Amino acid sequence: MIKGKNLPSKLPYVGTTIFTVMSKLATDEGAYNLSQGFPSFDCSPKLSELVCHYLKNGHNQYAPMSGAPVFRESIAEKTARVYGVSYDPETEVTVTSGATEAIFCAVTAVVYPGDEVIVLEPAYDSYVPAIDLNGGIPIFVTLDAPDFKIDWQKVKDKVSPKTKAVIVNSPHNPVGTVFSKEDLDSLAEIVRNKDIYIISDEVYEHIVFDGEIHHSMMSHPELKEKSFICNSVGKTYHVTGWKIGYCLAPAALTKEFQRIHQYITFCTVSPMQYALADFLRLPEHYEQLSAFYQRKRDRFNDALSGSRFTLKPSKGSFFQIASYERITDEYDYDLAIRLTKEIKVASVPISVFYKEKRDDKLLRFCFAKDDDILDKAAELLCKL
Repeated sequence: MIKGKNLPSKLPYVGTTIFTVMSKLATDEGAYNLSQGFPSFDCSPKLSELVCHYLKNGHNQYAPMSGAPVFRESIAEKTARVYGVSYDPETEVTVTSGATEAIFCAVTAVVYPGDEVIVLEPAYDSYVPAIDLNGGIPIFVTLDAPDFKIDWQKVKDKVSPKTKAVIVNSPHNPVGTVFSKEDLDSLAEIVRNKDIYIISDEVYEHIVFDGEIHHSMMSHPELKEKSFICNSVGKTYHVTGWKIGYCLAPAALTKEFQRIHQYITFCTVSPMQYALADFLRLPEHYEQLSAFYQRKRDRFNDALSGSRFTLKPSKGSFFQIASYERITDEYDYDLAIRLTKEIKVASVPISVFYKEKRDDKLLRFCFAKDDDILDKAAELLCKL
């Protein structure tokens, strides 16, 4: 590099992620951090004990590239138990360093320069950079507030001979919607008899509310054969800092996925894998998760009932979208910054999840927080 000359960027439109920006601002301002999606509480003591056990008993070297066999077996067993769907732990399960790595590897495995990838926006912020870095072309289908329902005819209209993949996310971050069985059927009809793959972000699979069911891509036989199911234990077990995810995919897709994975992280931290292998076999820890988070969602929403925010209860994930149309006409990014500084509550503006920074006057609040934090944050927001 020539001294003083900037390195040409492969992602010139990318700055520091909104999650880092808002979390740092919350810390600097002493604000309640309802922006970045991480719990304010710790994991189960039992899980911590298991990690300590394996740390002290020699499981501190490289795990196999595809993941510790006992962990892959446990993932396959849990998947069969929950969905009644079988994946071979030897050839169809890969442990990754978080779901973000799994998504990147899946995109890299199937997308070549010039290929098109359909993205439903608002979309989590790692999807488009992964497409761009592989020379792909993101093709956007915009979902409209306040319902954010997918118009599958619009998706079908975007399919071309260059379409290589569709990225989907349910339960959805940031807007908290969930796919229905009809959504899966519509998607299957669109990709039928076409070489189009599905990259499915399902990290909030166990956080669905009001009697909703998580309809995984694997639950649809046609979609299963085309899908990379990207998942994470971080959201399920309150361990987002561990960055442990996994990908489920048919053997032929997994083979190419692992070719990429081995040169990105090679393998993931060992003792946590062995601890999680044991912990996954205790279903009560994820079976109770929806009820746990629904209580928090309801507590936060009830506390905001006297505010000027308009809420449509989230159907899944641990995020609640709030409209501030009755409060101000400020750009959502500016308002999120101002509320963090003045009201001392940090949120995430929804415009950052759109290519054109569409502003529907919506903020995203994370309710994966202790009850006293939710109560105090809501009290401050009610003063607006």
